Amino acid sequence: MSFQKLDELGRKLESLEHALSILGADEATHMAVGGGEKRAEAMANLAGMYHTQATAPQIADWIDAARNEDLTDMQKAALGEFERSYVNATCLPTEFVERRTAATMRSEQLWRELRAKGDWDSFLPALEGVIALVREEAALRSAATGLAPYDALMDQYDPGNRTAEIDTVFADLKTFLKDFVPHALSVQEQRLNQRPRKPLNAPYPIEKQRELGLAAMRAVGFDFTHGSLAVSHHPFCGGVPTDVRMTTRYRTDQFLSSLMGVLHETGHALYEQGLPKDWSHWPLGKARGMGMHESQSLFVEMQLARSPEFWDFMLPLVHQHLGDTAIPGWEIADVLNEVNFVERGYIRVDADEVTYPLHVILRYELEQDLVSGKLEASQIPEAWDTKMIEYLGISTINDPKDGPMQDVHWPGGAFGYFPSYTLGAMIAAQLSAAMEKDLPDMREQIRKGEFGAINQWRADKVWTKASRYSTPELITRATGEPLNADYFKAHLKQRYGG
Repeated sequence: MSFQKLDELGRKLESLEHALSILGADEATHMAVGGGEKRAEAMANLAGMYHTQATAPQIADWIDAARNEDLTDMQKAALGEFERSYVNATCLPTEFVERRTAATMRSEQLWRELRAKGDWDSFLPALEGVIALVREEAALRSAATGLAPYDALMDQYDPGNRTAEIDTVFADLKTFLKDFVPHALSVQEQRLNQRPRKPLNAPYPIEKQRELGLAAMRAVGFDFTHGSLAVSHHPFCGGVPTDVRMTTRYRTDQFLSSLMGVLHETGHALYEQGLPKDWSHWPLGKARGMGMHESQSLFVEMQLARSPEFWDFMLPLVHQHLGDTAIPGWEIADVLNEVNFVERGYIRVDADEVTYPLHVILRYELEQDLVSGKLEASQIPEAWDTKMIEYLGISTINDPKDGPMQDVHWPGGAFGYFPSYTLGAMIAAQLSAAMEKDLPDMREQIRKGEFGAINQWRADKVWTKASRYSTPELITRATGEPLNADYFKAHLKQRYGG
């Protein structure tokens, strides 16, 4: 049977995916510096092997023949998603995939070395090479799908994303935030005048921070029999659902950024661990795009972990793992002053949820210009600085480390990814509102550190559905209505509007 042939192929592809994912996670966390060249070569060859098998001409015949077989509704859905994946894969020649993998691996390795120095000039040639490959990929995908080049790139991360819709959503959000950011800062100033921020009692030993992070992961439901926590230059969640590789980074002068990073990545990890295991070797069993993935991480980090109820539960854990003198005299209101502190900052991953969308919109707009050729890599620092000044009132022109070199996405060739972060925040707010209707005592459960029912709701509505439905349909099924940005705006107004 042709469906059975596709099933067998899926298991082989899953094994290659597994190897590539674990090698990639290891490269970012434990690989010796001298191993970079051979690791890039090995991963390029494995990626080529994967691509050759995933794009074999006979697969099209198997898909056609399988349509005429007696399939269950789930198998039909699996076949449809397999076909979509196959069409997207066949537009890239194996030679290109190998060339792109090798180039982006070397670019990432160079980025790790040069970012700390802020050495933009030395990094620029590698980035120029990656952008040339991104433009080549965009053209190949555009020709195969009929989508505009940047839309074709976005479609790899979130099927269905189109600039026509996102431009409208982001323009509306920019308009809202232009007024709301100053308002939130004003409300915050008034609050801090009445209750000033309290100092942290640093230093915070990394090992103690790690133990606190592990306790937080355990509390919100992370399964340590199928995952682990390590350190990397840029926090990420990688690996595979049965062996999730999470990372964070630490600062000894404070602990909250690491803890929030851990909770963010745990949201990603819970989604991966909750995917349907019986379909793990089919595209149907994968997560439904990065917008939905970000909604799961931001639900944990923003909707849960920055709420007063969460800190009723979390504050005793901080004292337990960091010591009673870690935050002397702090109460819940003092913690909220910190975790919900709004400021016009440079670093996206450290940004509060009010200013964060502006960081994303900046990158989204620059990406479109880079892919179209309207902007060249050498012009990025000036273009970045112009938008930072316009959106956040701060300049990065003399600080590439905290400007255009701060993210791993562009060195890795991940163009079209950034919109998913803000779309994910919108989805998270809408999911939270729907969940609270179904679980009226949700806030009290959070206060007690009981996340079982909350995770079960997400498992039923999102995790176990994987890629059976499109993102818009999945949102509608989970919440009862299509994506509605008003939930995100209402969330910001409730938390930061005074």
